[in-house]
Amino acid sequence: MSSFDIIDADGHVYERDSELFDYLEPPYAGKQTILAFPFWPTIDGFQRGAMQARLNIHKSLETNAQIWLNFLDQAGIAQTVLYPTAGLACGFIKDPEWAVAVTRAYNNWLVDRYCRVSPRLLGMALIPLQDPSAAVQELRYAVTRLGMVGAVLPAAGLRFPLGHSQFDPIYAEAQRLGCALAVHGGPSQGLGLDLLDKFAQMHTLSHPFAQMIQVTSIIMSGVLDRFPRLHIAFLEAGVSWVPFLMDRMDRSYEIRQRPEYVGGVKQKPSTYVKSGQVFFSVDPGESTLPTVFQTIGVAPLFFASDFPHEVNLQRCQRELSLLMQMEGITEEEKRHILCNNTRRFYRLAERAKAS
Repeated sequence: MSSFDIIDADGHVYERDSELFDYLEPPYAGKQTILAFPFWPTIDGFQRGAMQARLNIHKSLETNAQIWLNFLDQAGIAQTVLYPTAGLACGFIKDPEWAVAVTRAYNNWLVDRYCRVSPRLLGMALIPLQDPSAAVQELRYAVTRLGMVGAVLPAAGLRFPLGHSQFDPIYAEAQRLGCALAVHGGPSQGLGLDLLDKFAQMHTLSHPFAQMIQVTSIIMSGVLDRFPRLHIAFLEAGVSWVPFLMDRMDRSYEIRQRPEYVGGVKQKPSTYVKSGQVFFSVDPGESTLPTVFQTIGVAPLFFASDFPHEVNLQRCQRELSLLMQMEGITEEEKRHILCNNTRRFYRLAERAKAS
């Protein structure tokens, strides 16, 4: 057992269209035609349920609050922060009005079905970035009315990268509210991976490629200069690529220190990775973690289970054990990765004090 609370920075729910349907507001409430088509675009063209059926991996793909609480108890985890599954494709929705409606339904559903069941289950909202003004309103509603801890930003699918100035009102509102924003990988469309026809090959590259694009856009476009109190995380891509990207950004910055080339960032891009504003989820199996620790320290890093996607109870316990027994970092640094950094990113102490 750990001598401190372990907090899971990124778990998932399976949101079913039939359940979200009950939370839709007018003009969609009760309209059966909506159920004839999926609520969310495909993540990448692979039907994961079909693959897992062929391989007999899972009996079913479902979650509820009790399943999550049982998992937390058995894994020895105090709290989790919940993210969507199908909703990770939210950035590919072409109809802004539907994006507004379905994100509101998802947020109300998640809070009703999970967050209100137990304070151990915290929620990250979906917001309709297709309409930045509506996204600001939904972020405000989710944080101030529903008590959610922040919002998810899509790693792929939008017409512009996340460093574009059209998203500044969202960053300004998140900074004002003191809530977290997290870029979550998942979709692979638009990343140049269409030539790969095997799931594992696509999965290998889709998460880090999407995150590298968004980290580069956000940092080098000066988002963190314009919003110095913003907290933003990049999830489910590991961290081995981070030192590489820091070197690449710095090299481009040093050669071409003009805004029209770089994008308006005011300092060496690698500086922001260590600024306290940027966070990454750790994959305990990464062989290059010692290099990452040496390059950026442990302050930007936290543990994320990813349950129930690619992790069952046994795998989660194994990954926690790997972190607990890892050499090259102190016990205090392990406490930061497994607890303190997650608290700091989601501002859980301020949240508890306010409530």
